[in-house]
Amino acid sequence: MTLIVGVRYLLSSGGFALATRLRHPGLYRGLEPQMRREIYWSLASAAIYGIPAGVVAWGWRAYGWTRIYEDVHAFPLWYLPVSVLLYLFAHDTWFYWTHRWMHRPRWFRIAHAVHHASRPPTAWAAMAFHPVEAITGAVVIPALVFLIPIHVAALGLVLAIMTVMGVTNHMGWEVFPRFLWHGPIGRWVITASHHQRHHERYRCNYGLYFRFWDRLCGTDAGLGGFGGDAALQKSRRAPERK
Repeated sequence: MTLIVGVRYLLSSGGFALATRLRHPGLYRGLEPQMRREIYWSLASAAIYGIPAGVVAWGWRAYGWTRIYEDVHAFPLWYLPVSVLLYLFAHDTWFYWTHRWMHRPRWFRIAHAVHHASRPPTAWAAMAFHPVEAITGAVVIPALVFLIPIHVAALGLVLAIMTVMGVTNHMGWEVFPRFLWHGPIGRWVITASHHQRHHERYRCNYGLYFRFWDRLCGTDAGLGGFGGDAALQKSRRAPERK
């Protein structure tokens, strides 16, 4: 499972890094040492993510411990999209509050500073976490499969969404169409523009998938600005006090 997580990271981040090189050739120029460090920390995180994932896979196949099911008719068909939304919302809730916790001065120094050392973040930064932070992220989906029933294909979709959004939110430019991130959907769904502002200002925009908790708790600071290399220069400005 560690190998699977690591290869998934290399393929997804590598693919979007290549897309960045083609779309914005100068965006990551001069960041090669940073990107090597991001890959190092991300592969270390992959090793941590693989442990609970392996336990879940073993417990599911060998003993049927989890609530993962294979018979698509075991639950009503309408439950398939509902289960995906339940997982995404639960994961987003966990991420929001643990992310805010990681921004407390002590835990920021111990762990979260590793992630924020990516200034500006690149497509390789999606899993660049200190082991302490990686543990908090690695346990949530494995815990949910023991609590909330989900079809194996729906779980695959959740993992795909998690992977794509984790990478694209750190790319430094918007890969999605403008109507998506700058329209009504963008008011509730997080994309790179929203998360970029978190890396600029630190004390805002903590969510992973949705802006719900940021809006409810008054930590939503809106969207950052992008414009090719201008986005890189903006991201290199000194951040606000943490």
